[in-house]
Amino acid sequence: MKRIYLCLAHMSGNEMKYIQEAFDTNWVVPLGPNVNAFEEDLESFVGEGKHVVALSAGTAAVHLSMVYLGIKPGDEVICQSFTFAASCNPIVYQGATPVFVDSEEKTWNMDPNLLEEAIRDRIAKTGRKPKAIVPVYLYGMPAYIDEIMEVANRYEIPVIEDAAEGFGSRYRGQMTGTFGMFGVMSFNGNKMITTSGGGALICPDEDVKRKILFYATQAREPLPYYLHKEIGYNYRLSNVCAGIGRGQMTVADDHIRHHQRLAKMYAGALADVEGIEVHLAPEDYMEPNYWLNTITVDPEKAGFDFDQLRLRLDEAGVESRPLWKPMHTQPVYKDAPAYVNGVSERLFAKGLCLPSGPMVIDDDFNRIITEIKALQQS
Repeated sequence: MKRIYLCLAHMSGNEMKYIQEAFDTNWVVPLGPNVNAFEEDLESFVGEGKHVVALSAGTAAVHLSMVYLGIKPGDEVICQSFTFAASCNPIVYQGATPVFVDSEEKTWNMDPNLLEEAIRDRIAKTGRKPKAIVPVYLYGMPAYIDEIMEVANRYEIPVIEDAAEGFGSRYRGQMTGTFGMFGVMSFNGNKMITTSGGGALICPDEDVKRKILFYATQAREPLPYYLHKEIGYNYRLSNVCAGIGRGQMTVADDHIRHHQRLAKMYAGALADVEGIEVHLAPEDYMEPNYWLNTITVDPEKAGFDFDQLRLRLDEAGVESRPLWKPMHTQPVYKDAPAYVNGVSERLFAKGLCLPSGPMVIDDDFNRIITEIKALQQS
């Protein structure tokens, strides 16, 4: 039997056309027609008059947003704890301190009430407010971004939306990544669309885009010789990889619909399996992309825990993965301030990601459900 993977890249068939153009025209460097066209595609996709810079990784996008905001040693940045390390590592790149905020139960994303508590406490303890707020759209689920933005605007703190997992997710009809000052996108090999490796930063206007481009290309001044007044980075996306992205954009909507279809299928098929709950949008105005479909397992009701299920699926040739281990529990961040309520730790102790994406066909889905139900019956 073939192994069913968590989320494999799926090609449209158009990628090689743009890659070949890059080689035929000798545009194989971190700029060129594919990069420009891919950025235009992304700007059209996210809408809201936003501007987009294509970069080498989503992590680079997080980092450059912090460079632009002037985050420096001694500063603090609030970050969602329930996330992948790329959301918070760039804070440390800048010599600043991450302040972790736990999640609320419904979306599993940053708790707006706990966010305000953290802001007030940091001001009381340090005499300064945090320099930025980084909410995350975990597994493609929109956060309560209206409430988060209300708190952020009241304290005049810029928001960097980590939408690396939220490509194509919508909140009240608006694309995630377009509410705050910056939005982060990722095109890693397992994301909704891929450029092999890559990412992008959603910017508020053309002036900010130009400054981000400046930082992403080694901060070289516009002179005939190399002059540098600021520190820059080599973060631009290559023209070859951007060609993959252009091809992927032709099937982006199809990919999103497939993930969403799988979410409905999982919810329907597991509705009668005691102790297993599929995580679905808690509000009708939230439209997740369901990048990874996730479940929680109650061992008392199910008769097995999430890790027993993971091992059973692995033996059957099905990849699954525990939910993200919260950042405030990671050894590398043991000394970072954290405002927690127990939500992310409880979810980590019982949650599992199931195979998703266009490469998961109906026969694969049926195999997965059969194995889950067989474990409960054994």
